[in-house]
Amino acid sequence: MMGFALWTTLLVSSLAAAQVFDLSELQWTLKNQNGSIVVPGSLPSQAHLDLFKAGIINDPLLGINEFTERWVINDNWTYTADLTPFTKNYQSDASKRTIIVFYGIDTIGNITFAGHPVFWVNNQFRRYTFDVSNYLNSSIGGDHNLTIALESAWHYGLNMTMLPDAEYFPNTPTVTTSDNFEYPDVRTWIRKIDSDFGWDWGPAFVPSGIFKPAYLVTISESESQDPDAHTTSSPVSGSSIVLDETCVDIYKRGQNPSVAPDESADWIVNVTFSIRSIKAYEHPTVTLSIPELELTWEPLTISAIPATVTLDIYTSVNWSIPDHIPERWYPIDLGNPKLYNLTVTLDPSPGSDGPSVQSITQTITTGFRTIQLLQTPYSEEEITSRGITPGDQWHFVINGKAFYSKGANVIPFDPFYSRIKPEAVRWVLESAVKSGQNMLRVWGGGIYQPSDAKVDGGLYSFYSLCDELGILVWSELIFSDSLYPINDYLLASIAHEVGQNIRRINRHPSNVQWAGGNEIEGIAMAANASLANGTHYLDEFVYLFQDYLHNAVISETHSVPYTDCSTTRGVLSLDPYILRLANGTPGHIYGNTERYNYNASEAFDLTTYPVGRFVNEFGFHSMPSVYSWKDVLENPEDYAFNSSVVMSRNHHPPAGNLSWPNPNAPQGQYQMSSAVELWLPTPGTSDSNQTFAQWCWSTQLFQSMNMVAEIAWYRRGAGFGENNLGSLVWQLNDIWQGISWSAIEYSGRWKVLQYGLATAYSPVIINPFWFPGNESLTILATSDRWYTVNGTAQLTWYDWCGNSISSTTTPFSIPTLNNSLIYEGTGLDTILPIGHDAKDVWLLMNVTATVDNKLVTSESYFTPVSLAYSNLVDPQIAVVAGDNYTFTLSAKGGVGVWTWLDHPSGTIGYFLDPTTGPPSNGYYLIPGIDRTVQFISNMDLATIQSPDPADFVVRSLWNNTHI
Repeated sequence: MMGFALWTTLLVSSLAAAQVFDLSELQWTLKNQNGSIVVPGSLPSQAHLDLFKAGIINDPLLGINEFTERWVINDNWTYTADLTPFTKNYQSDASKRTIIVFYGIDTIGNITFAGHPVFWVNNQFRRYTFDVSNYLNSSIGGDHNLTIALESAWHYGLNMTMLPDAEYFPNTPTVTTSDNFEYPDVRTWIRKIDSDFGWDWGPAFVPSGIFKPAYLVTISESESQDPDAHTTSSPVSGSSIVLDETCVDIYKRGQNPSVAPDESADWIVNVTFSIRSIKAYEHPTVTLSIPELELTWEPLTISAIPATVTLDIYTSVNWSIPDHIPERWYPIDLGNPKLYNLTVTLDPSPGSDGPSVQSITQTITTGFRTIQLLQTPYSEEEITSRGITPGDQWHFVINGKAFYSKGANVIPFDPFYSRIKPEAVRWVLESAVKSGQNMLRVWGGGIYQPSDAKVDGGLYSFYSLCDELGILVWSELIFSDSLYPINDYLLASIAHEVGQNIRRINRHPSNVQWAGGNEIEGIAMAANASLANGTHYLDEFVYLFQDYLHNAVISETHSVPYTDCSTTRGVLSLDPYILRLANGTPGHIYGNTERYNYNASEAFDLTTYPVGRFVNEFGFHSMPSVYSWKDVLENPEDYAFNSSVVMSRNHHPPAGNLSWPNPNAPQGQYQMSSAVELWLPTPGTSDSNQTFAQWCWSTQLFQSMNMVAEIAWYRRGAGFGENNLGSLVWQLNDIWQGISWSAIEYSGRWKVLQYGLATAYSPVIINPFWFPGNESLTILATSDRWYTVNGTAQLTWYDWCGNSISSTTTPFSIPTLNNSLIYEGTGLDTILPIGHDAKDVWLLMNVTATVDNKLVTSESYFTPVSLAYSNLVDPQIAVVAGDNYTFTLSAKGGVGVWTWLDHPSGTIGYFLDPTTGPPSNGYYLIPGIDRTVQFISNMDLATIQSPDPADFVVRSLWNNTHI
């Protein structure tokens, strides 16, 4: 039963339900502006998808269709449906009202109902609800249709920039106030997914459509059961009431975003309803219960409900629960993500003999936890006793305890929201857990992720899944990489958008904060420093992100903090909320940071890595696997690293305009190829297909090596002056099959980085820190546990033939969130085994420890010189397939450097160590030390359920230059 509750999240019952009509049941048509194209439409959908279904265009993700199908973006598209299937059963009655609910329209459109103008919509992130009762039996000119006429978002944006009062945002050699990727200069003027207009990791389709479900809901003054009515979980309704929202916010008594929770105080369960009612009710009541805890709060009278269906009426109740009663929710790596089913009954007209026929009961899955974001200065005592570098804190605290945030950034799962597969999202989130991640950041240039498939027409589960799986979510408002115009028109739209999404997500214990946007603070500071009128742009930034959005967020939640930006210098004060910006002391550390460095010669130069409290973005791009390329490349000549089609799918650095193919793609390709050439053997064999496959894999391998090195540095920082307590890799998932920073490909296939994260985010790790400037090597064991971890570390030098040269074992004891020194040496001649050349040897480092009552092992590798110059030996890898897709790999020759096993096309899954359990792929295979792995398939995503074991492919660095 608990599993079912988690999947549905929201269960609804009503003794007398409203009549709810799903608009997807209508027969829709889609036509362009001049009527030359008329095809069947659907809901939820988007124009590209319906045109594809009708055969007007090909799959948008295929080949170069992003370019060839740009004409779709330039047209206006209209969705129309005959309302007769609804109206034929509708009886005009003054005691009835019908409202129409749209959970998502993308984006600019006029809605007409039976010929009557209803509303002009302009915000993709809002729910729109309108009373259409007066139009049902009074059509204009015999028009019996529901019509949504959508304007090209690109053309609308251009028109907005040409208005006489449109604010100008300059781009100069020293500052970019409006960051353009493909469709330039418009995205800040329209409340739409930023990356729809292009980004450096994805396409620009600028879609339009009714991308979420929509309904007609008829409520009545009558309390009798309508025989045609049916109960749904979205929209939530009774026979006379519609609940646009039921918000649950759980926090400690006295807590707010600027006041730390008293961990021993009572819990406050706040339930807020957004109500539309056809009748006035004088004495409504609310009953709350948590059956698992045998807790019930007897009916409490709430504010009277007025009769109005045109506006939302808000009313709320608070339930106090002693601290010790519920079990707390924790991220999966730190405890149990405990959830409870909260039963909420709103009875507008209670009787003496029990619930009235009008009562509405919902079951909402939620949890109890406190979350803080500490941003105040470190005390003198901490600076002195712990050796912390002076400055401000910047880390999260769960249930009163500081912890290390390990994770990645999430972008939209598909260019077309309406076709996102729930099972694909679940796989990405489960993959994050499998690789040791405890936090995901929902990037502020995408979309507000849904709660689940039903709440507000979400179509798939995100926050509810994170609640279930124990993943923390850093949430952001949708503002990214540009300054934004300030006007009453924009602010009014934003106010509804922010309020609706904050209230919806409040119920989720996984949510840890709201950031106002992505990477905007630095732009505003640069504008202030570089432009003659820079103070104007900084003042606008401060108004929007320090004042307006801050106030909008904290007015809707007591349980989570707000920050102005994903990359920020932090605050001078929390109450009042005042940003630090340029105010600081040299040498002190403030806020959080990020790192992007495409100079491959500095990839492993630790002196170029940031020393910060929290690193919320860092990454390097790579190719998708050859298996993903097979899904989109159409011709044999396309299968080359610098083929025109491959390069057309590299948007880094972005064109900044509609130039195609991207004139800057060669730079992005060079960044990858130069990295491979510098650090790995350069792919090149007599088999062009193998060479292409090895190029794809080698870019992924470099990406993983680079990111794992950075993660090790940041985790090391927990025990140094920066007290680093967070690292979030850019990025977890892909939006298409192209060059990107992802760890998981569009299909769900794991890249090398995803396996690298499983090692780097293990609770206890061991890593080398090499400083070539003074030839010093430090090896540290690092733990993120809340207790001292004891274990042993083994360091073994090998040659490339696989011969063990020397080995040492060192016991260690790692304090809470800290390191233990395993080795320290200076001078390469001293560090290397005596009599051996740096090109001929490598060091295997592994740790063994008991963590959370389980035996944990982890390993890493140190090569004194680049693998491009190491004297590798043919590993002669043999693979023996066993039962249940187990494979035993043996090196019969030399060391198999970065041995890797690929699963066939049409399969999705991952390899694990069947003995110890963690993911296992991409390692040094040593002669005499075999590795057995098992492929675990995801049957929901795989198109081939029973692959032939012979189709699994093994590769290593040796295959870069040898068949």
